[in-house]
Amino acid sequence: MAVAHSLGFPRIGADRELKKALEDYWKGELSEAGLREVGRNLRAAHWQLQAEAGIELLPVGDFAWYDHVLTHSLMFGVVPERFLPADGQSSLETLFAMARGVTHNCCGGAQAQEMTKWFDTNYHYLVPEFSVDQQFSLSWTQLFDEAEEAMALGHRIKPVLIGPLTYLWLGKAKGESFDKLDLLERLLPLYGEVLERLAAQGVEWVQIDEPILVLDLPQDWKNAFERAYNLLQRAPLKKLIATYFGGLEDNLGLAAALPVDGLHIDLVRAPDQYPVILDRLPAYKILSLGLVNGRNVWRCDLDKALDVLNHAAERLGERLWVAPSCSLLHTPVDLHREDQLDTELKSWLAFAVQKCVEVAVLARAVDQPDDVEVQVALQSSREVQSSRAGSPLIHKSEVRERLAAITPEHSQRQSKFASRIVKQREQLALPAFPTTTIGSFPQTSSIRLARQAFKQGKLSLTDYTDVMQAEIRHAVSVQEQLGLDVLVHGEAERNDMVEYFAEQLDGYAFTRFGWVQSYGSRCVKPAVIYGDISRPAPMTVEWIRYAQQQTSKVIKGMLTGPVTMLMWSFTREDVSREQQARQLALAIRDEVCDLEAAGIKIVQIDEAAFREGLPLRRAGWSHYLDWAVDAFRLCASGVRDETQIHTHMCYSEFNDVIEAIAAMDADVITIETSRSQMELLEAFRAFDYPNDIGPGVYDIHSPRVPDTAEMVQLLEQASERIPAQRLWVNPDCGLKTRAWPETEAALVNMVAAARQLRSALQARVA
Repeated sequence: MAVAHSLGFPRIGADRELKKALEDYWKGELSEAGLREVGRNLRAAHWQLQAEAGIELLPVGDFAWYDHVLTHSLMFGVVPERFLPADGQSSLETLFAMARGVTHNCCGGAQAQEMTKWFDTNYHYLVPEFSVDQQFSLSWTQLFDEAEEAMALGHRIKPVLIGPLTYLWLGKAKGESFDKLDLLERLLPLYGEVLERLAAQGVEWVQIDEPILVLDLPQDWKNAFERAYNLLQRAPLKKLIATYFGGLEDNLGLAAALPVDGLHIDLVRAPDQYPVILDRLPAYKILSLGLVNGRNVWRCDLDKALDVLNHAAERLGERLWVAPSCSLLHTPVDLHREDQLDTELKSWLAFAVQKCVEVAVLARAVDQPDDVEVQVALQSSREVQSSRAGSPLIHKSEVRERLAAITPEHSQRQSKFASRIVKQREQLALPAFPTTTIGSFPQTSSIRLARQAFKQGKLSLTDYTDVMQAEIRHAVSVQEQLGLDVLVHGEAERNDMVEYFAEQLDGYAFTRFGWVQSYGSRCVKPAVIYGDISRPAPMTVEWIRYAQQQTSKVIKGMLTGPVTMLMWSFTREDVSREQQARQLALAIRDEVCDLEAAGIKIVQIDEAAFREGLPLRRAGWSHYLDWAVDAFRLCASGVRDETQIHTHMCYSEFNDVIEAIAAMDADVITIETSRSQMELLEAFRAFDYPNDIGPGVYDIHSPRVPDTAEMVQLLEQASERIPAQRLWVNPDCGLKTRAWPETEAALVNMVAAARQLRSALQARVA
């Protein structure tokens, strides 16, 4: 019989229990013992949910207090010197210091580790920092403790490890230049120790995640796989290598031949690799097929998946396993609680618990096709597929007709940037090094309560509007007092930068409890694109117009771009991402034009997820970048030269896409750079970026408040790459997750840094 297993489960809890406990702990309102109890209860509940769904081998080690890559850094003793406790013993305090930075305590002032996206997902991980003399030591027992917990509860488990090659690939060499791969020989003995210890606990199988096998790997990294796993094969335990997010392609032979006991492949993202792998897999090896989508919320077509499984069973027999395509970390926990969704639409969906059920049904169907529960599940799946295909909810002729009428001219500004910027500078009359923020200001409890009361019908529209306008006045007043040059309205009315807009677009649906972890305690609730998208009415104009009425300074209109709206939603599977992006672009274009008509001189269209959408293989880059750039230009090009278009991008490796970013032709781009000490601006040294740019001068994901000198230093580094007349000064990202005191303190220092640079520039000119 095929074995049903899971690669990982959401860790935040159905009610975001982990998020709430973490934030209470950071505020000093929950003890460490209390926090650990919350974690223990969540793990037990999640193992039980998976077991009841029919999962036979439960993942252990997928739980993390902040991020699973950071957990591995603690386990291997990869703790940067600035975070090392005096006694050398890592603790939860060490872990959170590495993730969030510290202003003072045992570690002293220390900047948080760099954070970036986990492959092409919206999950963020803490980048390991390696030194040339890096030593590894087994110094964090979380994995072993949790394995013991699960086995004590009677579960059959499969501990999850990030593989040695993937772990090194994800990190960065710091200080003296060296090749990260040189550290492999030092790291492998630690993996051997981990496997020995797990075996001593009675573990039979371990899952070793090596997702970099779906990337274009240099030859020396390919060679290192064989060397590493030849050494690790001597360790006890059966080993399953897990790959996901794409196909093995040129690495298929390498992966199939590794001296391990099993291989997991993603047949959702890369179905074409299935028949080929059967001919390359050694006769002793388990093959795990990822047939249930671990990154989206639509129900699996069980008949289609079962066709593959039955074929595989004929070849593999008892060597066949079934799983989601990847960890279910990227999906919400449980659909059952969604009592406000349209009934038909809800019948199309599956969250993590339901996906575990689908995996278990598929595994059972291989050997028990006539089982009553299997037949009921298969019939339900057929009805869902039929319902989706014929539903009038999905298609809108007017949207398709408008798309068909789009011409290349719709994606072109009236003039080139060199001409536009002259007109914009004359109209805006801003000083050198103009200061601004990315858009949001602290979302206080009073703001959230007012928004909640309005949604529940406890607060009238008039009263709600009064509350939000008061928040706008406050945000504008604070910015004026701080001396910022370009202001924002603060986004008090917005729950999320995607959900807020999605709620006002046709073609989107929303969940109540569909939370997914982004990083640490930060959770997002992606909206669901189920049909063609259009904008029935203006979405932001009245709020932005009201803010502009409160000040003589320029207010930026704040929008979310089409690619980010797409990447941070659960998207349709029946039409291409390109088509969905173009539908979104037309809706946002209408909003941009309405803002301009309302007298707004600057409109920021955030494309935080632009780099995230880049295919993992270079062969797919050109097509993606063509349509992603075109979608941005389509939404931004309906305005006059005098209207300045800004965009913002989150943590990204800009070197890969710098030419495409330039092709977007935004007048100003703001980017996150402070955690990497402006390293990301190296892309702008090799490429002459033509437009204005605002490199973030402080990290908003940390409560730490940097001083003015630190910001000046970062801006001076930036000015070595970007001419001073094209530099803006801003934080790394929006400020909604921060508190007002630290926000104001940091912005005071930021404004002072900009003024200091202006004075220095004026002195040089004089």
